[in-house]
Amino acid sequence: MLLRKKVVEGKMSTELRRQLKEDKWPLPWISGATPHHAQLAESTGFRLFGLSGSQSSAHIMGLPDAGLMTLTEVVDNLRRVCQCVSIPVIADCETGFGNVVNVTRAVGDFITAGAAGLYLEDQVFPKRCGYTKGVEIIPTADVIAKYRAACDVRDAMDPDFVIIARTDSRAAVGGGLDEVLRRVEAYLTTDIDMVMVMALQSREELRKVKEAFPGKLVFFNASAVKPGLTTKEYEELGVATYSLSISKVAQLMMHNFLVDYKARGADALNAFNDSLEGHPLGEFSYLELTGFPAVVEIEKKYLGQSALKDKYEGSVATYDPRKGGK
Repeated sequence: MLLRKKVVEGKMSTELRRQLKEDKWPLPWISGATPHHAQLAESTGFRLFGLSGSQSSAHIMGLPDAGLMTLTEVVDNLRRVCQCVSIPVIADCETGFGNVVNVTRAVGDFITAGAAGLYLEDQVFPKRCGYTKGVEIIPTADVIAKYRAACDVRDAMDPDFVIIARTDSRAAVGGGLDEVLRRVEAYLTTDIDMVMVMALQSREELRKVKEAFPGKLVFFNASAVKPGLTTKEYEELGVATYSLSISKVAQLMMHNFLVDYKARGADALNAFNDSLEGHPLGEFSYLELTGFPAVVEIEKKYLGQSALKDKYEGSVATYDPRKGGK
């Protein structure tokens, strides 16, 4: 545990519920795909991390978001993410990886892996990215059966665990705003804790959905609305949360650097290294963020000071985990 997340009091699911009950909305959270993405979010002060199925498929598997990651692959990654941070993690459970029977296993595995909550969508299995043409949804009755099953597993294993019902019905084949309103109303008849609405097309549609369900916890993925909503607009809507995908930012920045590096070679790298002067992470401080100083603490405890002195004083390197380094 010394190299993993800090010891915290209580369950992450309990902490997530506490955050959602606060009136300090909207609650911004950062989504991503890897343990290091989660560490970066926590280190910069964010209190909630979302594990994106789409970005996990890209970063972990190098595959499109087309339902190609298995439950085992998703849970393995989720467990590593939850182990390395001390903030709640909400994970993408996609369609539950099958029918209502598969949902019961998936929810149990997500809880056991350490997630504080999950969102479960109403697409067919296998699903696809909610912003990709060709999205299809299953009948409302079948979705409600999945949500009932998910809530029963929650109640049996961890009543504080948060179940979010996600609908992709706005952009789906045969979908539309009326279908969104109909489905959200139906989903709220179950014991789910919150609704997530994907791909609404305008500010007016966002307002109509929010006004239709006053007092309900709502999260909008508003990526289809252009120009993007401002912080003030989110506050005026009174939505529970909004998110940013840190992994998408990283992809674009890495691409831009590689284009520059291909064109200018070492000059581009030198310019990048020069820009790190005084940066909170610097050239080697990712080692700090991932817990290298904890390695030193283990060595101090079990190897002794003499061995440490020989180990560190007898070598030459830029980064000294005893002192930290930028």
